[in-house]
Amino acid sequence: MAVCTVYTTPSLNSTCSISTPTKTHLGFNQRHVVFYSTNKKTTKRASSAVITCSTDTQTVVIGLAADSGCGKSTFMRRLTSVFGGAAEPPRGGNPDSNTLISDTTTVICLDDYHSLDRTGRKEKGVTALDPRANNFDLMYEQVKAIKDGTAVEKPIYNHVTGLLDPPELIKPPKILVIEGLHPMYDQRVRDLLDFSIYLDISNEVKFAWKIQRDMAERGHSLESIKASIEARKPDFDAYIDPQKQYADAVIEVLPTQLIPDDNEGKVLRVKLIMKEGVKFFSPVYLFDEGSSISWIPCGRKLTCSYPGIKFSYGPDAYYGHEVSVLEMDGQFDRLDELIYVESHLSNISTKFYGEVTQQMLKHADFPGSNNGTGLFQTIVGLKIRDLFEQIVASRAKTPVEATKA
Repeated sequence: MAVCTVYTTPSLNSTCSISTPTKTHLGFNQRHVVFYSTNKKTTKRASSAVITCSTDTQTVVIGLAADSGCGKSTFMRRLTSVFGGAAEPPRGGNPDSNTLISDTTTVICLDDYHSLDRTGRKEKGVTALDPRANNFDLMYEQVKAIKDGTAVEKPIYNHVTGLLDPPELIKPPKILVIEGLHPMYDQRVRDLLDFSIYLDISNEVKFAWKIQRDMAERGHSLESIKASIEARKPDFDAYIDPQKQYADAVIEVLPTQLIPDDNEGKVLRVKLIMKEGVKFFSPVYLFDEGSSISWIPCGRKLTCSYPGIKFSYGPDAYYGHEVSVLEMDGQFDRLDELIYVESHLSNISTKFYGEVTQQMLKHADFPGSNNGTGLFQTIVGLKIRDLFEQIVASRAKTPVEATKA
């Protein structure tokens, strides 16, 4: 573990509480920390604090993009679970922090880089999806700093009050996940990502989900829900949806084809679209890699009630890229039967037989645990673990090879 030395001066314009020279175990590369002071209107940089540390590992950065209400939080919980340890808000910090920290991962919500609070957006007539409401320069500077091993004072967007709260200290973890509306919008940030995922929920399913959530849980009227969706749609189409072309993996959620004219959005058809040629990532396949396959596993092997389950797999093209697509339509009646399906999938990066099923059973109460959303989120989480381990191994190998040369 690295030992870090922190020096501060009385002129430090920051909310950081360290005021005298001290030593602390932070575990990141020898760099200068970047401190920021954030008030309700602006974010300013200070230059009177230095943290120097040393370590051998650069942070791996994962990007997750999706519209609000599309399952980012559930995916994050599945991902952090794969690495072990519960993901929790920073201890002793702002109770309204959006950050989640576990033993291996730190998850940052990119809403924290809103440059306008709720009132400011209303005054300027822009939504949170609009790039003008976000500080991409600061996002890039801080993600790059963390990736390079430097702690930063990241702002906090308070979803309760709609205001910009004082910042919080983020130390470089082994894995940094940046999730939100814009992780792949700015090319500078996009180029920092070691792997990227896009959750693509079709308009039909998104509408059905929003009705179920907002009418049943929040008492919203059908008219207000429709108005909310329509108000966001132009900015979503312009700024959020195009990011999926850059993603290494896309989880696309569509209405089922097993039930004619279904409009409830309870039974889903889910596609896992995996880009070919991504370093340290090999696409999952069903039965025979590169083949086109349709498979209905129900019958003696699975207890499938109406409308059943159907899988398909094959090569395709996506925004000009070669991809492999694994699809599941329908849902499981019993999660313990999933192990039969798991046994027919290859390149799922499990460490033991039945690990996908174990993870699904572990989080059986999570949304989507009986269909392709939970299955593919779990598989992508395992693939990210494998990618991380390969990256770490390759970085450890490089200095040895350089020494031999």
